[in-house]
Amino acid sequence: MTEPWEPPEGSWASSAARRRNMQAIRSRDTKPERLIRTMLHAQGLRYRVAARPIKNLRRTADIVFGPTKVAVFIDGCYWHGCPEHYVPPKTNAGYWSGKVAGNMARDRDTDQRLREAGWTVLRFWEHEAAADCAVRIAAEVEKRRARGAGAGTV
Repeated sequence: MTEPWEPPEGSWASSAARRRNMQAIRSRDTKPERLIRTMLHAQGLRYRVAARPIKNLRRTADIVFGPTKVAVFIDGCYWHGCPEHYVPPKTNAGYWSGKVAGNMARDRDTDQRLREAGWTVLRFWEHEAAADCAVRIAAEVEKRRARGAGAGTV
């Protein structure tokens, strides 16, 4: 018989149950992402999924339109600190709040680096209506196509 799992001293997992919950959270192909992608595909738009917009930058966008240089991020309310829905954790608050703050800082850095490289960055919260997001994304891709593939900085 095996002993029950115990997190190591100072571990990010405050309990075995919390550890299982956190490991089950998807980093890609979330329901909001899939809905938006389905709507974009139905409009005839083609894109890459969970791809690096810039090869040398170890960051991936949820949806990438390479020729028009449009990078789309669908941010989870908890992990990216949504001003409407983020609720600070009750257990191991120092670790998790720091993790979310780090994610937010990395998001701003990613946006800046992509914009400096001529990309348009579109960010949406997971709670936003997928249809509204798809309309805004399609409009931006079409606008950039009309100006010429990847032309200029937005």
